[in-house]
Amino acid sequence: MKRIIFVFILISTICKSSFAQEDPHPGIFADKLNGFIKIDGLLDEQVWQEDGWVSDFVQTFPSDTSLAIVQTKVKIVYNEKFLYIAAVMLNPEPRDEYVSTSLRRDYRGNQNDGISFVLDTFKDKTNGYIFGVNPYGVQREAQMGNGGLNQTDFNLAWDNKWYAEAKIHEDHWTVEVAIPFSTLRYKDGGTSWNVNFYRIDSKYSEKSTWTPIPKNFNVTHMAFSRKLTFPEPLPKSGTNISIIPYAAMGTSRNYLEGFSEPLRPAFGGDAKIGVGPALNLDLTVNPDFSQVEVDEQVTNLDRFEIFFPERRQFFLENADLFADFGTDRIRPFFSRRIGVDRDENTGQNVQNPIFYGARLSGKLTDDLRIGAMNMQTANDPLRGISGKNFTVAALQKKVFNRSNVGVMLVNRESMDIHKGGTSIQHDASNRLAGVDYNLFSKDNRWSGKFFYHRTFEEVAGPDAGTGHAQLAFSDVNFSAGLAYSYVGADYNPLVGYTPRTDFQRISPELGYVFFPKSSNINRHGPGFKSETLWNETLGVTDELHTLNYLVQFDSFAEMTFSYNNQYTYLFFPFDPTRTGGEPLLSGTSYRNNFMGFDFRTDPRKTFALLGKGQIGEYYTGTMSNFSGTTQWRLGYLANISMNISYSRIRLPDPQIDADLVLIGPRIDLTFTKSLFWTTFVQYNNQIDNINLNTRLQWRYAPVSDLFMVYTDNYFPESFASKQRAFVMKLNYWLNL
Repeated sequence: MKRIIFVFILISTICKSSFAQEDPHPGIFADKLNGFIKIDGLLDEQVWQEDGWVSDFVQTFPSDTSLAIVQTKVKIVYNEKFLYIAAVMLNPEPRDEYVSTSLRRDYRGNQNDGISFVLDTFKDKTNGYIFGVNPYGVQREAQMGNGGLNQTDFNLAWDNKWYAEAKIHEDHWTVEVAIPFSTLRYKDGGTSWNVNFYRIDSKYSEKSTWTPIPKNFNVTHMAFSRKLTFPEPLPKSGTNISIIPYAAMGTSRNYLEGFSEPLRPAFGGDAKIGVGPALNLDLTVNPDFSQVEVDEQVTNLDRFEIFFPERRQFFLENADLFADFGTDRIRPFFSRRIGVDRDENTGQNVQNPIFYGARLSGKLTDDLRIGAMNMQTANDPLRGISGKNFTVAALQKKVFNRSNVGVMLVNRESMDIHKGGTSIQHDASNRLAGVDYNLFSKDNRWSGKFFYHRTFEEVAGPDAGTGHAQLAFSDVNFSAGLAYSYVGADYNPLVGYTPRTDFQRISPELGYVFFPKSSNINRHGPGFKSETLWNETLGVTDELHTLNYLVQFDSFAEMTFSYNNQYTYLFFPFDPTRTGGEPLLSGTSYRNNFMGFDFRTDPRKTFALLGKGQIGEYYTGTMSNFSGTTQWRLGYLANISMNISYSRIRLPDPQIDADLVLIGPRIDLTFTKSLFWTTFVQYNNQIDNINLNTRLQWRYAPVSDLFMVYTDNYFPESFASKQRAFVMKLNYWLNL
């Protein structure tokens, strides 16, 4: 393992010298104003009639070799309080209709028309902000981490106050934006940032950017940007203190366990405090997450724990500082471990109240980022749950051009419930320490990750570490990668997400993409992925080898077909249907072949479909599986969708056959830009449950909401209720 890691680090050190040719463009210059601008989208102020506009946007999709069909102009000015951005989105012909899937804030996806502004305020080409507006004035904002390399680096959960309006004209539409400097974190006294702008136009299936971006990269990639120059040092960002109190009232009843909670009020809130020019202190007292949408259920045919993403607002700001340590299925920190615990009476995971939390995150210097978090959960003697204290600290240092080295410490302490829950149970501590190196070359073609983590407990075995080395190359046509992982048998990150231990894994992958001269097909090509897991005791325990072929169309539709060969060794008895049938024996192994497919239709259409599935061998029998979503969009006022999953499993005796069905209709109504109603129903016969979740949201002031949420769970046969709850919650965002 040490030799492999050494080779990878040697290669990555060589790769850091890869460089992209510097863009000779002078960038954009911001003029300083003495007054203020009225944000109405009309661009009738004198400053917008003057010079200083930049244009000549270029395509990045469907091609990257020509100017955009729909051209865009952008201008930036500022005063002591606000950064102002104006944009004019031109059209080749008169047009009064645009695609907006919803009036809800934080829209996303290729199917939405819109203009977005990428701000790299520390000029590190790694972390920054995105502010976007669509033709109907719907806003979105996001934080970016890791240079926008992956979709998970795009954090739409970040919310803050800023102002924007849009107006539709005969042959163009306009946007006017005001971003308070107090909303942003940046270096005091600086005279320049990095910026980029990108536009998505549904009519011409076009993505265009101001700074050219190769077509094999996302339009959000921060490696590609130009300079924004200010004529004098920027003012200090000023005091940025936001208080977000809430009041809630709720009731619930559990018919299975025979108890109910009467209607009672709850109070709490959050505070966001800017500390210096680049740090944020987030505080929470008695947080309430009742308005968070329920998880989308899946049919679980895996032997290990299913990963569900974090949706709670408090854990999502600057989330990359904590969540990006480790890699897929080897995460040292997973925030959903906080506030969720095991009910010792039923064996089920339940919500566990959080008393308080504090988190400090941001930049100490241009090259040094810090994240620190502490949270305390409650004791629940009736359920046998002891309160826990979680402490997480992360330090990340930029190295070379865009790479970084990070150190993480995680500590979980359990309260001694037998002594009143106020003292620490010392023999139940769980700690972790780790170091990560993230490689991002200047031209974004090379990326990699290398880490070593170790857990520490009162009684711990000798093999409590995990290591990983990964290197990937991506060019316009060719991509390749190789990853190696080692997870020790005694590695036990109780605050992380590592579903299995005691294995080594190696995973190569290759891909090639053709760009044909076609009016329909944008790109297509083959790919190969493979992974093999083994340990010293049993040898090879798992294999998955996949040959696939991707076809992507100019309409944003795409499909992938694959042939798969899989080998599985069972460590423990396992029922392949997970419905209580006769399990396959521990120590047996199976090799299966199956075909797979993955597709999505044109997302701009009124009707759209996306899905995936497989057909072929499954352990000792066969399985045909399909899961997907049909979407019906009624303008921007309503989105009606249906999630469907069906698995037809046929197994010889003594195992049983199964037809597993999961159906989830969803209705999302956006009456205005401030009033929304979402209803989500899920029927899952694998767990014999129907779940109903309906939520009404009124955004009565900027980033301030009234929620009413009703949730119920039923037995499918009788529709008798298992558990139901109703919550009404009011919060208000107050800037001091």
